[in-house]
Amino acid sequence: MINRVLIRIKVIQLLYSYLLIENHFMIESQPSAPTKEKRFAYNLYLDMLMLMIRISERIEKRGGYRPLEDTRFIKKILADDKVKSLQMKFRVDEFSLQGVVNALAEQVKESGVYKNYLKNLDTDKGEDDKIWEQLFNLVISPNPLLNSAFTRRENYTIRGVERMKEMMADTFSNFYASRDNIDDAVNTLAVSMAKARELYFRLLLLPVELTNLREQQIDENRHKYITTAEDLNPNMRFVENALVSAIREDEDVLAYVEQNKLSWMSDEPRLLDSLLKSIMESDLYAEYMNFPATDFHTDCEFWRNVFKQIVFHNEDFLEMLESMSVFWNDDIEIIGTFFLKTLKRFEESGQGDKVVLPMYKDDEDAAFGKRLFVDVVKNKDVYRRYIDESVKTDKWDSDRLAVMDVVITMAALSEIINFPKIPLVVSINEYIELAKSYSTSKSGAFVNGILHSIVTRLREEGKILKS
Repeated sequence: MINRVLIRIKVIQLLYSYLLIENHFMIESQPSAPTKEKRFAYNLYLDMLMLMIRISERIEKRGGYRPLEDTRFIKKILADDKVKSLQMKFRVDEFSLQGVVNALAEQVKESGVYKNYLKNLDTDKGEDDKIWEQLFNLVISPNPLLNSAFTRRENYTIRGVERMKEMMADTFSNFYASRDNIDDAVNTLAVSMAKARELYFRLLLLPVELTNLREQQIDENRHKYITTAEDLNPNMRFVENALVSAIREDEDVLAYVEQNKLSWMSDEPRLLDSLLKSIMESDLYAEYMNFPATDFHTDCEFWRNVFKQIVFHNEDFLEMLESMSVFWNDDIEIIGTFFLKTLKRFEESGQGDKVVLPMYKDDEDAAFGKRLFVDVVKNKDVYRRYIDESVKTDKWDSDRLAVMDVVITMAALSEIINFPKIPLVVSINEYIELAKSYSTSKSGAFVNGILHSIVTRLREEGKILKS
């Protein structure tokens, strides 16, 4: 149901927002016009970062696993160039707080904060981002041995220690605000895929609830104080539609709707009423209700035409989808196609056949989006260099390329290089079409030219072998 065309679209959209607003984590900078106290505070701040790294290295679980060293905060600290330099320095020179490392590591290991973290970690509920701020404030900073070591430092002042703590607080805030967490973005991608799945089932549910609403209206009309012949003897063809009965009884539809508590009647009763009115006022409805006889094919064809001619063009319906999920505005065209395909499957299915489409065709498709997104993020500098080196400066200014063009080209390069089973021509054509749809009028030509130039180069270098 979720095919690679839709996955590519979702990856491109997420990459665009992720790369456009990513805010990388950085430790605090050297203070300008530093006084002795400020220098003391800043050096102490750097030593505290090193101290946390050393503590994370001392605490192991069985098998040599170091849970605190594996946290995102420590990984970000270790990636900082200034910290890397300090790491090299302290391989030669003695780390000034080395004498308290073991004692603090033991205190951290025995602390309730750490034990609770481990407990939650084992149940996949670990608060990775918060653990080091909690350890710093509740365990490390109050330690008497550590504070005694502070007093022996040159230029020690109480205010200098407070400045260090303020810098630590700013560091944690900067860490929380950073937008370079791939895991968060991957989770967003997964949510987007799940919402596409929900839209598919909502479309399947819509004919059922429109029929339920019409049945309710017919029943109310029969019980009016003053009734007409039509009220007492209504045409039941719409509410007895065989396709609707089949959807209503489908186990996969029933299970998903129940599990996710889907209901158009509860969520959008006015829209449901408006859609039913539009259908009943249409020539399509009048023709269907006046057929001499109908069969399963006719019933299926009626609902396919209702969606193609009425529902998918209803402005209120499309606006409602956009308000219900930020993802659905772009999903509706592809998911709508799969919905119509599913109606056809209901018509062609035999007893016991699975009609509802699986979320993904296979495991490769299920993993495709995450693999593509993560690779682009991790290798974006390499892909950007390929693009810049292939830009013809007489036609394009690499510094003024449209961001979307760059994102689409990087995603295309990732797919071409890392997914050998996907034919080269398929990848190139797919991303050219994406560029035409999501960027400027010249983007298709730009992406086409750049990709062919880079592919030629990578083939010559032996980095691409597929045809």
